[in-house]
Amino acid sequence: MIDESKGGRTLDRRGFLKGSALFAAVMGAAAAVPALAQEPQKPAPEDRPADKTEPPPAPKKKPLLDKNGREYRVCDMCGGNMYKQDNTWTCEQCGYSYEE
Repeated sequence: MIDESKGGRTLDRRGFLKGSALFAAVMGAAAAVPALAQEPQKPAPEDRPADKTEPPPAPKKKPLLDKNGREYRVCDMCGGNMYKQDNTWTCEQCGYSYEE
């Protein structure tokens, strides 16, 4: 629509939405272009020499001890205590067991 009294165009809803969509598309493209123009980043060189192939030593875990001083583990199934009998760890709550 043209406003005859002021000699300019009035902004209706349709024109506003078209303009804002165009503006958003331009801003999105402007943000994406520099990211695509960059070279892919290369991984940083390793600090340790290549001839050393041994893994670092694993930290020693302290055995878990109950109030009676018996070693136990936490059950994978229920979270209860597992105690060792011969080579078998058995959960006292759910009965899950495995051999070591």
